[in-house]
Amino acid sequence: MLCNVCGLEEATIHLTEIINTKMVELHLCEQCAYEKGTDVKQYFNFSELLEGLSEAGEMLKSPSEKKEAVRCKGCGISFDDFGKSGRLGCPECYQTFSKQLLPLIKRIHRATQHVGKKPSKISGEVKFHMELRELHERLRKLVEQEAFEDAAKVRDLIKQLEDRAKKGTEKHGS
Repeated sequence: MLCNVCGLEEATIHLTEIINTKMVELHLCEQCAYEKGTDVKQYFNFSELLEGLSEAGEMLKSPSEKKEAVRCKGCGISFDDFGKSGRLGCPECYQTFSKQLLPLIKRIHRATQHVGKKPSKISGEVKFHMELRELHERLRKLVEQEAFEDAAKVRDLIKQLEDRAKKGTEKHGS
């Protein structure tokens, strides 16, 4: 997206303001934002966040780990490179840096497994597994809250679903 002011540079600063109940968006390049007197540093910078997390992770490492940075075999980047750019180099990076990425992903998304929207047309088996996973999660939360009567009901529901699925596979397997 190009800067709304100069129309030449890539917009890196995106401001949203509500004026008289109408939302107004302004997209600026760093130079135009500076010229307009906008303090660029006060806005959230994802690269700086990742760099900060990378530095925090660096402090937790033992002296032997600090000596040589692990590099991805696929593309050769280090976790420090990821912290500076905010981008991984290849799919293999996810395996290479899994120990460092999991806490970061969990902090940002509140989970390490995707639990987003469900497709409108999914197979019965997929739907069954999704429902079962949701029930297990609900059961876990109820146990944490010590709501044992409700937890017992959810446990029984899980058992019914699993038994029904087992009977269904036995019918098709015979």
